[in-house]
Amino acid sequence: MNQYFYSTVAFLGGIFLALQAGFNAQLGTILKKPILASISQSISSLLFATVFFLLFSNQLPSIQTAKQIPWYLWFISGLFSVTGITLYYITIPKLGMAKMISLGLCGQLLISALAGHFGWLGLPVEAISWRKTIGIAAMLTGIILINSK
Repeated sequence: MNQYFYSTVAFLGGIFLALQAGFNAQLGTILKKPILASISQSISSLLFATVFFLLFSNQLPSIQTAKQIPWYLWFISGLFSVTGITLYYITIPKLGMAKMISLGLCGQLLISALAGHFGWLGLPVEAISWRKTIGIAAMLTGIILINSK
């Protein structure tokens, strides 16, 4: 598949994540406990992921493959996910959706650029070029403008 297709899918993923954050921030506000919204999100994610797995794939990894995976890889993303999502649910009602998403994207942009540059997390190395630096600066400028009055 071509780059245009994957770019469109990534864009749609961003839309879904922003909508999810907004709905669950609303749930966390009503419950007065953002962590309960995170629990709800995790449980419903498990249910939907199971349905998607059953619909689109029916082959589990072999026991041999599962044994080769370091134990922490089964859990660490859940820790980061619930922490990040809960922080979103706490900050959306205080900052608003645009500010929270722009600041969240800023954090994602900076860590992804560094992770790619240094090859962290087993990622392919993608050096931070002048072109990327200009793009990052432009996005940071946009984030500043979004968050200014």
